[in-house]
Amino acid sequence: MTNKEIKALISLLDDPEIRPHIEGRIQELGESVIPFLEEAWEETLDPAQQRRLEDLIHDLQFGGVQERLRVWRESGGENLLEGMWLINSYQYPDADLQALNRAVEQLRYEAWMLLMPQMGPVDIVRALNHVFFKVHKFSANTQNFHAPANSMLHLVLETRRGNPLTLCVIYLLVAQRLGLPVSGVNLPNLFILTFRPEDADEDPFYINCYNRGLILTRTDIEHYVAQLNLPANNIFFEPCSNLDIVRRALRNLAVSFEKMQEPQKAAEVGVLLSILTDGPVEPAANETAEGDDTPEGEE
Repeated sequence: MTNKEIKALISLLDDPEIRPHIEGRIQELGESVIPFLEEAWEETLDPAQQRRLEDLIHDLQFGGVQERLRVWRESGGENLLEGMWLINSYQYPDADLQALNRAVEQLRYEAWMLLMPQMGPVDIVRALNHVFFKVHKFSANTQNFHAPANSMLHLVLETRRGNPLTLCVIYLLVAQRLGLPVSGVNLPNLFILTFRPEDADEDPFYINCYNRGLILTRTDIEHYVAQLNLPANNIFFEPCSNLDIVRRALRNLAVSFEKMQEPQKAAEVGVLLSILTDGPVEPAANETAEGDDTPEGEE
């Protein structure tokens, strides 16, 4: 359709008799029509028409996020940054993937400047901790733990405040770009990282980014799991996939919207989560194996 034809189509939304048909036709056109809808929103003074246009824009954007998430999963979910950006784009459609990439790359460069060939794994982590928690002052957002912003990677990079998952994801992205054997670990109520040295004589250890990069041993993790009265499970000690991480990020976001009394958004996040699973999912707060980052003792 030409621009003129698209504008004419949108103008027909004023007619209640044919509006459902027009809305369906607009949905078929896809996200390319959004700029025209935004222009129409600016031109109308009718609040009801503005709401209709806003709903159409949201539906088109939401459909686009769903499709890109499907493509991401079908491609193997290899790009963790892209997966987290897709979550950003649900709430912030204008979030810039390249801006996220540049921010992570800057952190990588600053960490790389501190690394020396003779450094062992623990010293490497201390160097990373210095960049993250001393220089850039990343920290836990304990005062507003359930804010949806804590699941938005671009906002965490701006504010330096996040939840266990997003803080770990940024740390993980930097570590992997440095070629370090660091992976995520799905603990219940707390997402952490594991550093698994290539030297078979060195034991793996764990990194708690929500506590300023605190180094933990396997015994520490065993004690933590025991305190939660949960049976031992390899998932609490072994690396998880990028797909696991993005699923958990969506669970966190769903919990946030539930806590903020926004059930419609929580339901839409559930739709996104279902794309990364094999079917409908239960509310995030009920997860245990893959978990969410609900503080201990809170449901």
